[in-house]
Amino acid sequence: MKKILLTLLAIILIIEEWLWDALSAFGHALVRWLNLQRVELWLSHTPPNTALVVFLIPILLIIPINVAVVKLMVLGQLLKALLLEILAKLLATLIVARVFALTKQQLLTFRHISLIYTTVTAWLNWAHQKIVQTAIYRLSKRWKTEIKVKFAAWLQ
Repeated sequence: MKKILLTLLAIILIIEEWLWDALSAFGHALVRWLNLQRVELWLSHTPPNTALVVFLIPILLIIPINVAVVKLMVLGQLLKALLLEILAKLLATLIVARVFALTKQQLLTFRHISLIYTTVTAWLNWAHQKIVQTAIYRLSKRWKTEIKVKFAAWLQ
């Protein structure tokens, strides 16, 4: 049972890592394309209270999208609901993660946020140490490297 659970967790971690890489690259490209470097510089130097407000804004903006997803589900439009939910989660992850990365030092001055961050980070590190030892994780890392090399060669 432990091996099955670790394999399932490894698959989830693999998907998360691949999505994270893609979202990070997309986020950096979007910042350059929209010329938001000054906004990011400002954000990284804001006081803690301002950083907290800016961090909460994208979280609050996702709520109406989630309400729309529920409405679509009630109306029986499950595919539209699923697609909208996936888009909302990817967008929220992209924005919240980027804002957190830029305001991490300020946000960690809040005791509760610091406690949550250290607790979740410890859990994730523990889980990651267990999962990286699985065969499926090692195989996926090898595939990921091969795909990156092939994609880079294709772009040239």
